[in-house]
Amino acid sequence: MIDRRIGLLFAVFLLLLAFAGARSVWLGTVKASGLKHAASSQQVSTVTVPARRGAIIDRAGVPLAVSEPADDIAATPYLIKDPAGAAAKVSKILGIDEGALLKKLTRRDTGFVYVDRVVPADVAAKVENLDIEGLTLIPTSRRTYPRNWLASQLIGNVGIDGNGLSGLEYADDDLLHGSDGRRRLTKDAIGQPIGVREEKTARTGKTLRLTLDAAIQSKVEAVLSGVGEVYRPKGATAIVMDPNTGAILALANWPRVNANDVAGAPPYARQNQAVGTTYEPGSTFKAFTVSGALEEGKVTPSTSFNLAPQIQVADRTIGESHARGWATLTTAQILAESSNVGAITIGLKLGKVDFDRWVRRFGFGRPTGVDLPGEEMGIVPTPKQYSGSSMGNLPIGQGLSVTPMQMATAYSAIANGGILRRAHIVESVGGREIAKPKGHRVISGRTAASVRQMLQGVLAPGGTASEVSVPGYQLAGKTGTANKVDPTTGQYSDSKYVASFVGFAPAKNPKLLCAVMVDEPKGDIYGGSVAAPAFGQIMAFALPYLRIAPK
Repeated sequence: MIDRRIGLLFAVFLLLLAFAGARSVWLGTVKASGLKHAASSQQVSTVTVPARRGAIIDRAGVPLAVSEPADDIAATPYLIKDPAGAAAKVSKILGIDEGALLKKLTRRDTGFVYVDRVVPADVAAKVENLDIEGLTLIPTSRRTYPRNWLASQLIGNVGIDGNGLSGLEYADDDLLHGSDGRRRLTKDAIGQPIGVREEKTARTGKTLRLTLDAAIQSKVEAVLSGVGEVYRPKGATAIVMDPNTGAILALANWPRVNANDVAGAPPYARQNQAVGTTYEPGSTFKAFTVSGALEEGKVTPSTSFNLAPQIQVADRTIGESHARGWATLTTAQILAESSNVGAITIGLKLGKVDFDRWVRRFGFGRPTGVDLPGEEMGIVPTPKQYSGSSMGNLPIGQGLSVTPMQMATAYSAIANGGILRRAHIVESVGGREIAKPKGHRVISGRTAASVRQMLQGVLAPGGTASEVSVPGYQLAGKTGTANKVDPTTGQYSDSKYVASFVGFAPAKNPKLLCAVMVDEPKGDIYGGSVAAPAFGQIMAFALPYLRIAPK
């Protein structure tokens, strides 16, 4: 009886051994590749190591945008044993809503949820120290802007995934972004890391050094804030540049935006108005009407005109901004006193075909090519599109639209002796200097000198900006006051204007140019009293700061 039981047990043992052997053979052959893949997927994982984004600095190396270590915090809900307790602890550290976090941690329809994104590394470390099973830290970087408000619309911002969304962050994203790395992580049976292999090293993005000067930028923004406080405009923008090289030293917009809290600003404030806003320039455009007429030999600075109080062009009667009687004015006086009747008279002598040619030679009607995103090209009608009264509008800067950047660039050609050169903001990339724009001649040096001399009269007694001065420096420039078109009626508004001023110094050999545009100022509307004083304040700081010698 005992022998039979032993035999039976032995038979069962042999049967189990045979089954185990067969199972082993089957797993080692038929299922080998599948099991190997499963083991690999459970024990080996590939982690992306995000590249550190390149910095943006001003021309002196002042940091304007930098990246610092951060982490995305994620959760595997079904691994968290005490969701309520975890939510209470984590929400306190991260400063997020406890109830919303608890909902994430109790989800059963997914194995992955983000708890928080782009958390500063020191804060994320506190969460990691809680040692809560199911919480994972994913390395990333956090973009910060050390100067907060400074040049925020120009610099732009990045999204939650580290990609540029606006400004230079967007335009130069491929340079700033760098190249992500890849790391292979091997774990043991209980999920603990036992080995790390670097498959691809992350490459930091390149540093952008700008032509921007943080000190001048800060002053310009302060001046525009003053304009905003006094005149409560819809917006304002200012550009400061070297007219001889096209280097932009400051580009400011008002209202200001905190680059570290872009979402907190209204959409209009986030726009870089210097390149993304078009407006009718008004009287600042008269300098180009006169320049074209000088080049064509239609007038000289001393050519005299006997001007009526008004001028009739087709079905339009155009007068001066301030009523006057008959007057005899030279070309220089027409520009200094900003006579509409005089500028239209000169434009009519030039003729519509030549007038259009000179307008386009100065770069209007097309993008300037500045290295900033979102540039508008403005609207310049062709002679075929002119109505009978167009030559009563266009010579005085109405009936066409421009950007502040186009005006600054075109005036630079007058300031530097006749060369139209593309403006630029990026000085070097990764330590390698960018080639300077060469430019091309649009007017003769003689014509440019004549217009510069005439524009000094704008800031002299009797000129439209005679109250603006900087001790020790001879200034030159032009005021502009233009009605805005009411979009609901298509007619010029009686209450909405753009006040502007474009000028440079020293007048005979300009080293610095500044353009100011104020959109819909309240109360006073004139370029001479709204925009020109802002120009004066900016120049009073920038000229001695840059050690530009007075006369």
